[in-house]
Amino acid sequence: MKVRDIFSLAFRSISANRLRAGLTIAIIAFGIMALVGILTAIDAMKGKIYDSFASMGANGFSIRNREMIIRMGGSGNATRGSSRKMRVRSSNRNKLITYREAMEFKERYAFPATVGVSFRAGGNMTVYKDDKKTNPTVQVVGGDENYLQLNNYDLSMGRNFNSADMESGRNVAVLGSDVVKKLFSGKPESALNSAVRVGNVRYRVIGILKSKGSSNVFSADNVVVTTVSSTRRVFNRPNATYQINVNVDDISKLDAAIGEATGVFRVVRKMAVNEENNFYISRSDSVAEMLFRNLSTVTAAAAIIGLITLFGSAIGLMNIMLVSVAERTREIGVNKALGATAPTIRQQFVFEAIIISVLGGALGVFLGMLVGNIMSLALGSNFVVPWLWIGIGITSCAVVGLISGIYPAIKASRLDPIVALRYE
Repeated sequence: MKVRDIFSLAFRSISANRLRAGLTIAIIAFGIMALVGILTAIDAMKGKIYDSFASMGANGFSIRNREMIIRMGGSGNATRGSSRKMRVRSSNRNKLITYREAMEFKERYAFPATVGVSFRAGGNMTVYKDDKKTNPTVQVVGGDENYLQLNNYDLSMGRNFNSADMESGRNVAVLGSDVVKKLFSGKPESALNSAVRVGNVRYRVIGILKSKGSSNVFSADNVVVTTVSSTRRVFNRPNATYQINVNVDDISKLDAAIGEATGVFRVVRKMAVNEENNFYISRSDSVAEMLFRNLSTVTAAAAIIGLITLFGSAIGLMNIMLVSVAERTREIGVNKALGATAPTIRQQFVFEAIIISVLGGALGVFLGMLVGNIMSLALGSNFVVPWLWIGIGITSCAVVGLISGIYPAIKASRLDPIVALRYE
């Protein structure tokens, strides 16, 4: 018999046992759905993270008092922003960056770049407007005249901070679009020049930010930006530390700019020549790299789960095929009596196993792609088609079908036709 005829015979045999074949396909499909769904969601998150940090620009870096650490999966799994281990006296480790040091660096740094000083006043603030209020999740940040530019914010209306705002420290603020929607029913024109309250402090709204929308993973629109001099006066704490952000005009000079910044800040901090840095410089794209490394760990874990699922599916499929051989003993005997050879019988059962496995894999890939793209919808990003995982999923299912069908096929091909014809 030709291969095409054997394949057709295998397909008809599967169609004749739809319930059994359907249950087997469903088992494989759900396993593949879980794997592809997780990996599709991870791809969506990676794309979102890339878009978010690409909008910040790869030509920037920040100076912090402590090493940036991102924790995922509990306190035991942390990724550090710098691989270099500092040898600093314990009294100087994580030394706070004071307002004076930050402003002195801004004045001394002569490299062709834009420098900004910022201070995070709090991340769980409530903003009030008359009888309306936001959820206690608003970020309140103090920045200078360069803060909006360095953080890729654009104004939809109003103005940025000017020198008078910075020098006087008066209470003026720029609102994010989420705050405006909550307090002013999405009418930014009514928000401009009005007064809002953060805690017991009133601020005059001088600007409204454009929504970053799908270009940012984090709640960048749920923010109130005021001047760093105002936050220094209102939210000053004993352990307050300031952050310095730098954007270089020419990305090819980024390493030189970091080296210059290191030297200048060491002078600002009056550090000895033989003393290691007690501050940390991190590039803008290092955060994305850290998140990618963490997501790679999740991807590896999902792949291991997928392998276990496929192994279980292979055992289930082999069991189904052995049951099928036992139930179709008489049919096998008739086929052999009519001239079917052992290789033909083997090919038929192997084809049946592969067809069931591939159908289950295709259904699982389709469902997994839909489930995984729920994450894309939640993030507001584009629909993700994981071609790599589609190919790997279907290929893996075909291999599983081949391996699972070999032993039942050999067993079927070795049946004695005389014994098989007398089987009841």
